[in-house]
Amino acid sequence: MSAAEQIQFPEKLFYRINEVATITQVKPYVLRYWETEFPMLSPEKDENDQRRYRKSDIDLIQGIKHLLYTEKFTIAGARKQLRQGKADQRQASVEPVQISNSGGGDVSPARARHFAQSLGQLRQDVDELYRLLA
Repeated sequence: MSAAEQIQFPEKLFYRINEVATITQVKPYVLRYWETEFPMLSPEKDENDQRRYRKSDIDLIQGIKHLLYTEKFTIAGARKQLRQGKADQRQASVEPVQISNSGGGDVSPARARHFAQSLGQLRQDVDELYRLLA
């Protein structure tokens, strides 16, 4: 991603469609259209039927944007590429953990990074939820 695409935005649990449009530099009507074309992009909706995007949705949008605008994939090609990426991630996540003779667990560096990122995101979500409830 170029420096222009890496816009700083506030860390919070949910983002509204206009915030996401500003962050990703993609018009709201395009985001709504992409929801119909990319099943993996389906933000939650609140009680007022307003879309609530998470950081993972924003990351996915950035990926879709890159595939369509930079890599010049068609929508069908981008959808296939994203599905292939998901399949690769699933395969990597079921990689067996090897147990050493000392009784400790040996985890690959890639898997350890994945766990650390997941735990970091979970902590941010819990912290944000705590701030909202406080």
